[in-house]
Amino acid sequence: MRLRLPLRRPAALALAAALAASAAGCGSGGDDWSDPRPAPSAIGTLQPGFVDPSAPPSPEATITPRPGSWDDVHPSAGYRVALLRAGNDAPTETLAAAVRDWADAEEASLRTITLSDGDDPAAGAERAMAMKPDLIICIGHDLIDPLVTVTAHYLDQQFLVIGAELAEPTGNVTAADWAGASFRGEGLGMSSGYDPASFTPERAGRAVRAGVAAVLTGWRGIVVWID
Repeated sequence: MRLRLPLRRPAALALAAALAASAAGCGSGGDDWSDPRPAPSAIGTLQPGFVDPSAPPSPEATITPRPGSWDDVHPSAGYRVALLRAGNDAPTETLAAAVRDWADAEEASLRTITLSDGDDPAAGAERAMAMKPDLIICIGHDLIDPLVTVTAHYLDQQFLVIGAELAEPTGNVTAADWAGASFRGEGLGMSSGYDPASFTPERAGRAVRAGVAAVLTGWRGIVVWID
C-alpha cells in the first residue's frame, strides 16, 4: 500500500525557506564557515604615514594615520567577519551600511547579529564568537561596557569597535574613532562632544577600512583616529 503524504502549502514552504535563511546567517559570498581554511592574511601593505615602525605605538595608544595610507591593504580571500550591532539610531545604521559596503567591495564573508532592546550584549558577543569569525566588528554604544569584560576573556578573538572606544582595551581590541564619536562607556553617559552628524557615510567608510587595515597588519589594541 502506498502512503500519500500531504502536500505542503505555499505558506509553509515560505516559512521553511525563511527559517533556513535565518539559520544560515546574513553574509556576502557562498562561504558557510564550516570548512577549515588557512589563517587569513593581509594582501598589500600600508603606505607611509599610517604608523612609524621605528616608534611603534604602545598598547592603548592613539594614532592618527595619514588619510588613505590604508587603501592598499585588503583581506585575503574568504575573510570572515561577524558584525555585532546594538541600536537602530541613525549613526548605527550608517556604520552598519559602511560595514556591508566594505564587505561587498572586499568580497568578505559577513554575518550580522542584531541585538534588540532587552537582549544581553554579552550573550550577543558570545554568539558572535561561536561563529569563529576572523574578526568581530562592533557598533552601538550599548555594547561598549559589556565588551570590556567579554574581550578580556577571549584574547584569541580579534575585535574592532567603530565609532567608540573601550576605556581599557586588551590587545585584541582595536578601535576606529573620530571627533564627535568618542564614546567610552564606564557609566559616564554620552560625551559632551558627541555629534550624530559626524557619522557620515564617507567617514564611516574610512573608519572601517582603516580599522580593518590596522587589524590585518598587526597594529592592534590601539585607537585609529580618523580626522
